[in-house]
Amino acid sequence: MKPRQSSSIGLIIRQKEPNNLETPFDRVDSFLTPTELFYIRSHFPAPKLDPASYQLRIDGAVRNPFSLSYQELRDMPSETRVAVLECAGNGRAFLVPQVEGAQWELGAVGNAQWTGVRLGALLKRAGMNNDACEIVLEGADQGSPNEKPVPPGTISYARSLPRDKAIQPEVLIAYQMNGRDLPLDHGYPVRAVVPGHYGMASVKWLTRIHAVREPFQGYWQTSDYGYWDHVDGKPVRRALGEMKVKSEIARPNVYEHVAPNQVYTVSGAAWTGETSVTAVEVSTDGGQTWAEGQFLDSVQRHAWRRWKFDWLTPAKSGRFTLLARAKDANGNVQPDKHDPNYGSYTINHPLPIEVFVDGSTNGSV
Repeated sequence: MKPRQSSSIGLIIRQKEPNNLETPFDRVDSFLTPTELFYIRSHFPAPKLDPASYQLRIDGAVRNPFSLSYQELRDMPSETRVAVLECAGNGRAFLVPQVEGAQWELGAVGNAQWTGVRLGALLKRAGMNNDACEIVLEGADQGSPNEKPVPPGTISYARSLPRDKAIQPEVLIAYQMNGRDLPLDHGYPVRAVVPGHYGMASVKWLTRIHAVREPFQGYWQTSDYGYWDHVDGKPVRRALGEMKVKSEIARPNVYEHVAPNQVYTVSGAAWTGETSVTAVEVSTDGGQTWAEGQFLDSVQRHAWRRWKFDWLTPAKSGRFTLLARAKDANGNVQPDKHDPNYGSYTINHPLPIEVFVDGSTNGSV
């Protein structure tokens, strides 16, 4: 992996203009990720929207289309929820051979508290038609994508949600993050937050909510953020959606030197999509044997669970590969290897953290 370049606030720079910044995952030591350390994923430069003139339009396959000002949205009954957001390409740097795209390591993920209005409440007010099948969320950010095939002209960032997901109570049209107004890079003044789905569903700088009667075929629904499924033996393109069960090791770092014959507390976090994480296991010998880790957080749907594992390091010096894998309430366990049908996305196999045990350090406990 290439040497890290950090921003002034400590985030790891993956791309400048637009900002794509990664959380240093080894600094994850709290249930809520501090806003200043929360990863930033942008496709185009952040648009600067004036809250005084801001309008959110709800239209399409509805009986009563309407628009809301920023203040009108904030005057509506609000809810606050904790949800983990993970970029669908998180962990891409671990793929072999190397693939194109932002080389996220472990930190394109974060757990935050979000405050806003239920998307379902807005759709109910608009009188969504019975034949609406998806809800398209459109942001104010515009440009030309880098990934091929490149569409003609500039386009806005837009993604759709299945109707059944859009009306769930956890899906918010949010204006606050961790108790404060959204920062610009996190979608100020208004963004969607779609717990349980990969981060590309949580559209930032939201300006339009559009109910449609046919499946949305936009660029970020089909060309990008898609995967290959098979129907009757033939490949079919599907849109990414629900997050897969996953666990990551925060400490030790890759290539960290630890002292021999001492207890080192391995730590990390685990999460999943629409269910809950029920178990985590850690291997200190490259997957030959596994032992149960201990959760630090209770079950909270759509939030991550931090965990720890006390490892008695070997008395003999050497190079060791640490792995972690999680299990969810539906019995799903992380796969042994990456599924190539997902391309450079959905990297949820156990990611190897190689460390050195030797006597040249006092270690970390």
